[in-house]
Amino acid sequence: MPSVLPAGDPVPEDGALPEESLARLGERPFGFYVHVPFCTVRCGYCDFNTYTASELATTGGVTVSRGSYAAAAIEEVRRARRVLGDRDLPVETVFLGGGTPTLLSPQDLGSVLVAIDEEFGLVAGAEVTTEANPDSVDLAYLDGLRAAGFTRVSIGMQSAVPHVLGVLDRTHDPLRVPAAVEWARAAGFDQVSLDLIYGTPGESLEDWAVSLDAALACAPDHVSAYALIVEEGTALARRVRRGEVPMPDDDDLADKYLLADEQMAAAGLGWYEVSNWSRDRASRCRHNELYWTGADWWGVGPGAHSHVGGTRWWNVKHPAAYADRLAAGRSPAHAREVLTAEDQRVERVLLELRLADGLDRAVLDEAGNAAVPGLADRGLLVVRGDRLVLTREGRLLADAVVRDLLS
Repeated sequence: MPSVLPAGDPVPEDGALPEESLARLGERPFGFYVHVPFCTVRCGYCDFNTYTASELATTGGVTVSRGSYAAAAIEEVRRARRVLGDRDLPVETVFLGGGTPTLLSPQDLGSVLVAIDEEFGLVAGAEVTTEANPDSVDLAYLDGLRAAGFTRVSIGMQSAVPHVLGVLDRTHDPLRVPAAVEWARAAGFDQVSLDLIYGTPGESLEDWAVSLDAALACAPDHVSAYALIVEEGTALARRVRRGEVPMPDDDDLADKYLLADEQMAAAGLGWYEVSNWSRDRASRCRHNELYWTGADWWGVGPGAHSHVGGTRWWNVKHPAAYADRLAAGRSPAHAREVLTAEDQRVERVLLELRLADGLDRAVLDEAGNAAVPGLADRGLLVVRGDRLVLTREGRLLADAVVRDLLS
């Protein structure tokens, strides 16, 4: 989760939601995101709300640590049930992100999952994912996760090239990635995903090809590949500002995206979102599809964002402040916004257009529909029935296409 929280409207101390949002519950799939805000080191490019041991502190007499965090997260799950009432809300997906969730024990992670199941119920075949750093898991750990009910693991590979990992401040040995995938398979995970980053300063196209080859040699079911963004306030941004490393180049990023798409396709992985490829429809990340299609989810943890029935809110950032509020019987929410119908329409265009399933043309206004023929003539999208789908060139220019459709 981003480390800088946006401004918003105040939230009642009990976290109560507007009645109009509660009335819409059950219309869309429902899931949980659980943010685990701990890392052993802070990567130079990372802008997420994460903390090393030395950055944790005590607030209001409450100390938070890896050992106590699961109890705080469980308390927020219980609070979610109280806020949402006794509605039937079976959970379709759970996603643990960070930070590094696998710095907590399988038992602690499993206890949060048990609380979600006790309070809401997990649907049969629910997708339960955790992110994992390659150097934070072994076979015994992954056996423990599988026994706790996790069905999917997303491994933070980022690159297979040592000097690229060095610029990113990643500490794992590249050879640890295929080992982690093998352990995950041996533990019984049918769904294994790898996360990659391209465009790191100093990364050549040949370096990126090496990383792609190494990732695909692991035969993952799913790959996410994101262009590096130099976020303000990060160590990498400071290095760029001092001239120590260059900013990512747009043409270089485009070349690397095209290479990734070609290599994924050759390996039997098809794109289903601009930055995500899967073996088949069953291998897509169903939890991320909640975000991209405007469904409902409750975000647990410091800085975590939630969305229910058109209301979005976000929690206080620091783990100690988060635990302090829960211990005092208060909502950990920092602020919220109630999305207007126009806000929701704009978000649908922004997000659904990125999907291989495309955007329903009915979402566009008159000006947006008028822009479609020109975009199609330029080869940036195709019209398939009542849906608009980006071409490969359109994916490279997705933001510009969205601007044209919303102008």
